[in-house]
Amino acid sequence: MISFIVWAITKLLNLYGFLIVVWCLLTWFPGALRTQLGEFLSRLVEPYLDFFQRVIPPLGGISFAPVVALLVLWFVQLGVTGLASWL
Repeated sequence: MISFIVWAITKLLNLYGFLIVVWCLLTWFPGALRTQLGEFLSRLVEPYLDFFQRVIPPLGGISFAPVVALLVLWFVQLGVTGLASWL
């Protein structure tokens, strides 16, 4: 049972990380965030990224907040798998 829960959490974290990457790619194209896909991804991803964008200022016009957000997701995933192996 625990292994299924850990598997589901890690898959959800992987999916959310993938959505962040897709959102970042959409920001490179003008008007892409105004499409239905872009608006959907923005509603899912921006609340999480807003915290990091407030804490980490852009350097030279480039925001590193998505990179830090992905690293935090990765560390959470490592923590979940480590905690599951400890149980």
